[in-house]
Amino acid sequence: MSKIDNYEIQAKNFNTMESNLLEEPSLKYIPRFNLFNTSFESENFVENNNINPLFEPITKSSLIGMGDCEKLMGTIEDKSVDLILTDPPFNLGSFMRKRGTNLVKMRENQFSYAGWDDLEYEEWVSKMDAFFRHSNRVLRKKGSLVLFMSLMKIETIIQLAEKNNFYYKTVGIWHKTNPMPRNMNLQFINSTEAWIYFINEGTTGTFNNDSKALHDFVETSLTTQNEKRFGKHPTQKPIKILNHFTEILSNENDVICDPFMGSGSTGVSCEMLNRKFIGIELNEDYYNIAKNRMQNITTV
Repeated sequence: MSKIDNYEIQAKNFNTMESNLLEEPSLKYIPRFNLFNTSFESENFVENNNINPLFEPITKSSLIGMGDCEKLMGTIEDKSVDLILTDPPFNLGSFMRKRGTNLVKMRENQFSYAGWDDLEYEEWVSKMDAFFRHSNRVLRKKGSLVLFMSLMKIETIIQLAEKNNFYYKTVGIWHKTNPMPRNMNLQFINSTEAWIYFINEGTTGTFNNDSKALHDFVETSLTTQNEKRFGKHPTQKPIKILNHFTEILSNENDVICDPFMGSGSTGVSCEMLNRKFIGIELNEDYYNIAKNRMQNITTV
């Protein structure tokens, strides 16, 4: 039996066990795993009870799982992650479509037509609340969390984070140096995106600034075509900006989690900078793109 076949059997068995637990209200225990407390390089890695069967080991330092963020985060052991670096849905799909813009003509696979960014507001808030609740649990004390977010949603995000024991540090700006000059003769070109920085259950965490003043304004170009060679994601972030946060907010061999992995750019950054990576992605196509990128790191 191959590793992958065995992995899939373990995952099915875990899902059956979880379903049985959920059907019985008196049974509230869901198994949780420290994904990096033992080697998963051995031929019999799926037979080790310390390995979470919902996560697939794809390299020596990366584990990824396909499924719902809340469900899979719920199986990760408490205080076993050092940094969460992620790009969750902004929930702007319906808003953008109602504006009557020509975005669908301007960009293949544009996010507002992808179908995963148009929840009802209350449902989006509930899901982000669950994300912060699990993040608070899996992150070590004084671990950092950085997420990209629309400027329109910052107040809501900060309120949810503080509700779940995160300390707000700053809102920063990513300036895209080569944005699409859409409607440049009619309006200002959209060239910025916000990121928000929090500390879990503390006020300071890892910050590798080498005694240099680091501004909350980061400039890079958009994602290069080479980084999209295994497939495209409509909101894919360039490796350069993810390396920026990875290097500053974590150390070598730290565990970094991206619960909204997309095409795996955070995982590629971790592979490049000698960090351990846990990724979660709901969409099978994006999951496979991420997997291929991390397994072919020389040609990201």
